[in-house]
Amino acid sequence: MAIQLFPDFHVIIVPGLHDSSPAHWQSRWHARQPAFSRVRQDDWDHPNLVTWAARLGQVRARDPRPALLIAHSFGCLTAVHSIARDSANVAGALLVAPADPDKFGVADMLTALPLGCPSLVVASSNDPWMRASKAALWAQRWDSELVEAGPLGHINADSGLGDWAAGQDLLHRLAEKAHNERLAFSA
Repeated sequence: MAIQLFPDFHVIIVPGLHDSSPAHWQSRWHARQPAFSRVRQDDWDHPNLVTWAARLGQVRARDPRPALLIAHSFGCLTAVHSIARDSANVAGALLVAPADPDKFGVADMLTALPLGCPSLVVASSNDPWMRASKAALWAQRWDSELVEAGPLGHINADSGLGDWAAGQDLLHRLAEKAHNERLAFSA
């Protein structure tokens, strides 16, 4: 029996375009932690920010615990938009290799939105979906901590990361920040 990580949080995996394949670190984490929720979109090939964020909102509503979002690529944009629509009960967001909002024509829906919760933007120096300098700009706009991961491509299955231990460390760090922030807020 696997030990459930972060039992005080509703951990939600938010995949990007085309979902995450079985070899993707998000899928591997979910296989190891089946108690994590996973967003399932109706159409993985045609991302629609409003529709995808609404689906994430439905998943968030299924569990009263504070949500920790684990997002990748367009899933990062989905998470940010979902938080902008309703930030209640979001404890933190791990935003890995965000897709460039300009490439999807949704930048105007995401600009200058401080998330209001602990968040990490993890950027690769050679990500084909968003230059590292642009990821830094979006991290600043979202008031997120930028984590420069080095040359990992799009930080997906093609990056050959397996279970991505460094990402798991970042998730633990985020959960600790979220926990401490909630303690400070309730004190």
